[in-house]
Amino acid sequence: MIELFVEPLVSYGFVRTGLVAALIVGVVSAVLSCLLVVRHQALMGDAISHAVLLGVVLGYLALGRPGILPGALVIALLSGASMTYLERHTTIKLDAVMGIVFTFAFALGLAIISVVEPRGIDLFHVLFGNLLGVSAVDLTVTALSGALVLVVVIVGFRAFELWSFDPQMARAVGMRVTAFEYLFTGLLSATIVASLQAVGIVLVIAMLITPGAAALLLTSRLRSMMLLAVAIGLASSLSGFYASLHLDLASGPAIVIAVSLLFVVALVLAPLRRRRLAARARDRADDRAPVH
Repeated sequence: MIELFVEPLVSYGFVRTGLVAALIVGVVSAVLSCLLVVRHQALMGDAISHAVLLGVVLGYLALGRPGILPGALVIALLSGASMTYLERHTTIKLDAVMGIVFTFAFALGLAIISVVEPRGIDLFHVLFGNLLGVSAVDLTVTALSGALVLVVVIVGFRAFELWSFDPQMARAVGMRVTAFEYLFTGLLSATIVASLQAVGIVLVIAMLITPGAAALLLTSRLRSMMLLAVAIGLASSLSGFYASLHLDLASGPAIVIAVSLLFVVALVLAPLRRRRLAARARDRADDRAPVH
């Protein structure tokens, strides 16, 4: 056990950096996955993550490797804001808007790569992640963006809860729903950029859906759903990281396989929870029944 799990952390700094990045991604993406699942907007993360490729390319061409994450964040914010704007100010539905925006940005990014052929961009790692290649700068950006997302969600938890479950009521009590939509898009963009090195553009969507979906099978309250999703995100990030390290797998697929297996576990346990809730309901009904 020490040789497998402890010794690599003690011996190699890049292993410690990669593990910390994986855990941050597991926590932050799990929190936002709950809001995405509850709001039925899971594919919003998919759309923004694909659009990020354009930001990666433009950032690298402008500033070299240090420009990759800032470029990705700028394009993520612009694409997310444009999708929100088009959905609110045109007759086009959100799913069609997402398809239009992300396919254009993704195709433009691929077109630029095919023409310029930048040598500093490993397309495989951009698409599928490379935890062992996380630098100190990448980790700092991941940690800062992750901390920002968590602070905003924790401070505004009540507002996010009302906005997610009942946007009409949120509007009736005076909440600026439009501003919340743009804020949530910004948080989602920051989370996707933070996850770029860990799981890559293509597979980040799994971390933004599966933990929340698995937690929803086991609980219906948002607070407990988030806590359970965080536990699932941490477990999958940790197990996927060590699988990637010892089995020579790409980090993104390893983490996604791990979180998918945990979803299957939740799927198996869900009927047990439903039976337990049904039994409690029957007990309450019996207690309230009049005694003759």
